[in-house]
Amino acid sequence: MTDILLAPLGITTMTAPLLPELTTTTFWAIINNEISDEVVNHLVWYGLGYRYDEATQQWDNTLVAPEWRDAYPEPPNFVGSRPAIVKLTRSTPKSHKQLLKEELGFKGYKIDELTPQRTRRATMTNWLMSYAKLQSGEGN
Repeated sequence: MTDILLAPLGITTMTAPLLPELTTTTFWAIINNEISDEVVNHLVWYGLGYRYDEATQQWDNTLVAPEWRDAYPEPPNFVGSRPAIVKLTRSTPKSHKQLLKEELGFKGYKIDELTPQRTRRATMTNWLMSYAKLQSGEGN
């Protein structure tokens, strides 16, 4: 998988963290809860087209697809919102639904490890993997 460089994004660390590259190491760090929910949200927001405008101190959604912009004029907290994560899941191309398993070899969580936060982070990781493939021209 090709690395996608997302940092820096032209926004200050006062408004958003610098974001890591989308690499296998990053994907495992998300799965293993080694990257904060805030950073994971920012990675997905960036992929969806949300940008923070330092001058206006507001989110700019002009790059966001209409189906997302209409439902979420400001970026949603995917870790904390079931409706937002369901929409993210549905937006993943069918051919990319199993990237965690197929490309990372992720076998899933054990029953005693399952929490909404962990499953949502796994969904976000899969979406980010799909985004990276689409951006690099590897997927459809």
